[in-house]
Amino acid sequence: MESALQSPGNSTQDAQSRALEWRISPGLVAYEEAVAAMEARVAAIRDGTAPELVWLLEHPPLYTAGTSADPAELLDSARFPVYQTGRGGRHTYHGPGQRVVYVLLDLKRRGPDVRGYVANLEEWVIRTLAACGVTGEKRDGRIGIWVERRDPVFGMREEKIAAVGVRVRRWVTYHGISLNVAPDLTHFTGIVPCGISEHGVTSLKALGKSADMATVDAALKKNFFDVFGA
Repeated sequence: MESALQSPGNSTQDAQSRALEWRISPGLVAYEEAVAAMEARVAAIRDGTAPELVWLLEHPPLYTAGTSADPAELLDSARFPVYQTGRGGRHTYHGPGQRVVYVLLDLKRRGPDVRGYVANLEEWVIRTLAACGVTGEKRDGRIGIWVERRDPVFGMREEKIAAVGVRVRRWVTYHGISLNVAPDLTHFTGIVPCGISEHGVTSLKALGKSADMATVDAALKKNFFDVFGA
């Protein structure tokens, strides 16, 4: 079910990619299956029996509830399956057309700095969006990456295009980021995404960008090594 497809790159990037596993799974991966695989891989990385992993996939439509989730922000619990998860944050949506990236890194080796790690995840997304022609930005007090666009009715609006939710176990990271490439944005209406009701959500497609998943994946790979190194 899983593949270790590599996007084209230069010899330096190829050498870097061999220091960890870069995995792209075709089709839709069940959430429980992904979590079980991450749990096992975290233990193996910690024990030194497996390399670090960056895992790119898509899930079937579902909602997840992080450790800070407010039950009142789950507006339609019957719409899609809801999973309690150990990552930080509140409610999020995952589904087809959204690139989910699970990042399993050894921070004991790379540097035991969780805040710095999250900042690197955000920078990674911002650089990837720039490669797709979109200006992504961070906002104080709001997790994730945001874009500004002009609405013909409401004027300038801020909308979220990528979410960040991490967990760290004995200095090995897991969970990660989700980037809206071309999901059904109406699926987000069953929750208050990340607890923020005053701003909307968007995607590359909604912004008029033609980037497909393969293009996004190539940008993710290049910019991962630019931000995180080997």
